[in-house]
Amino acid sequence: MPRPLRVAIGGIHIESSTFSPHLSTADDFEVTRDGALLARYDWLSPTASWAADVEWIPLVHARALPGGAVDRPTYEAWATEMTAKLGAAGPLDGLLLDIHGAMTVVGSDDAEGELVTAIRSVIGPEPFISAAMDLHGNVSQVLFDACDLLTCYRTAPHVDVWQTRERAARNLVEALRRQQRPHKALVHVPILLPGEMTSTREEPARGLYARIPEVETRDGIVDAAIWIGFAWADQSRCRGAVVVTGTDATASAEAARELGEHFWAARDEFTFVAPTGSMDECLDTALAAVADPNRRPFFISDSGDNPGAGGADDVTFALERMLARPEIRGGSHRAVFASLVDPQAVKQIADLPLGTPVRVTVGGRIDARDPGPLPLDGILEAVADDPDGGQCVSVRIGGLSVFVTSRRMQYRLLDSYARLGIVVDEMDLVVVKIGYLEPELFEAAGDWLLALTPGGVDQDLGRLPYRNVVRPVFPLDRDFAADLTVVTG
Repeated sequence: MPRPLRVAIGGIHIESSTFSPHLSTADDFEVTRDGALLARYDWLSPTASWAADVEWIPLVHARALPGGAVDRPTYEAWATEMTAKLGAAGPLDGLLLDIHGAMTVVGSDDAEGELVTAIRSVIGPEPFISAAMDLHGNVSQVLFDACDLLTCYRTAPHVDVWQTRERAARNLVEALRRQQRPHKALVHVPILLPGEMTSTREEPARGLYARIPEVETRDGIVDAAIWIGFAWADQSRCRGAVVVTGTDATASAEAARELGEHFWAARDEFTFVAPTGSMDECLDTALAAVADPNRRPFFISDSGDNPGAGGADDVTFALERMLARPEIRGGSHRAVFASLVDPQAVKQIADLPLGTPVRVTVGGRIDARDPGPLPLDGILEAVADDPDGGQCVSVRIGGLSVFVTSRRMQYRLLDSYARLGIVVDEMDLVVVKIGYLEPELFEAAGDWLLALTPGGVDQDLGRLPYRNVVRPVFPLDRDFAADLTVVTG
C-alpha cells in the first residue's frame, strides 16, 4: 500500500509599506504552531475527501496587520524555525506556503523570494510548492521560479481568503497525485494601482476577475490568478501579474497572455471606488449631507494612514481637521474618529473613572508628519478591551468621540465600535482609518467619501518618492507600450 503524501504548511503573512516609518516586530504578529496551525484550515476539521491520506506537517505561521518593514531578527527567527522543522521532517512531497506576498524585511527587497529560496535550500528541487497569496501581493521572478503552483484571492474586499488557501492546498494534492509537475506561465503587467482603485465590487476589476472561472474550464488549465500588486513598496517586484498553471504548457501560456492583455487594456478604466477629495473637502460635503437622514451615517476614509494597508495608524492630520469644525467640536453633529494607536496615552487615562475630564496628547509618535502629536481636552467616556486593539479608550470632545488604542487596529467591524459605546447607525459622521469600506461598514454607510490624506499609504501615488519600481509603469507613466512577455516554467 503506498504511503500517504507528506505535505508541510507554513508561512509569514504581512504586507509592508516602505513609505511608513512603522517597524513591524514579533509583538505585532499572531503565531501558530503544531495542532493550532493545522486547526486554522477548515479542510482538516473534518478532513475533506481530497485531503484524505495526506500527512499534514505543521511548521510555523505568523500573521500580522499590515505595517512597515519587518525587523530582520523577527523574520530570521521564523525563517530559521521553518527551515529547521523542514530539515527534521524527513522526506516531503509538497509544501503549502501560506503568505501575503508583499512583506518587506529590513535589508531585503524580495522577502518572500528570500524565504522560498531558503526553503528550497533545505527541501531541494523535487517537492512541489504551492503558494496561497493576497491579490495585493507581488510575484517576483524568484518566487515564480521556486513555486510550482501560485494562486491568490479573487475578491477585494477579501471575502474568499479561506477558499483561496483551500484551493492552493487542493491543487497541490491533486498535482502530487497526478505525479506531474504543473506547467506554469507568468505575465508581468506594468500597472501599479492602490486597492482602492481596483475593488472587485466595481468595473473593470469585477469583469477582469470574472474571466477566471471560464479560463479554468479550459482543457489543460488548473488555476488562473491575477495579482493587482502592492503599490506602497518601492521595489522592482511591485506591479501587476498573471499566473496560470495547468497540465498543458501551451494552454497555460495562452491563457496567461490573454488575461495579461485584458488587464493592460483596462488600465484607463480603473477609478477610485468612491468620490475623493481632500479631508476638508470631504468634511464640507459630509457635514452638509447629513441633513438628509438617508445619508447618515456618513463615512470618510482617512485613507493615507490606513493600518489595513501598512499605515502607521497615528497620523493626526484628519483628526485635527475634524476638531477645527465648530459643528463637530460644538456638539451639533455627532461624530466618531476611529482611531489612533497610542499605548502611552491609553495607559495615562484608562484607569480614571468614566466622566473624568482629561487632557492627553495623542498620536504622532510613529509617523510624526504634520500636525504631529495632538492635545485632546475632553471627557473619558469609555474604556474597553478589544481583541485587535488591546485596551482602548474613547475621549469625548463636544460631539466627537476619539478612539485611542493600545495596538494598531482597523475599525472595520461594528462590534469594535459597540465596545466603546458607539452605535454607528446613530452617528452623523464616522471618520475611519481605512481605504475601501470593509463589508460591515459598507452596508452601514448612508454615504461615503475617500479622503486623500497624507500618510505611509497615500492614495495619490504621484506624491510618493518612488525610486526603485521598474519604469515605465502605469499610472506614473502613461505613453508607453507594455511588454507583456510570457515567462514559462
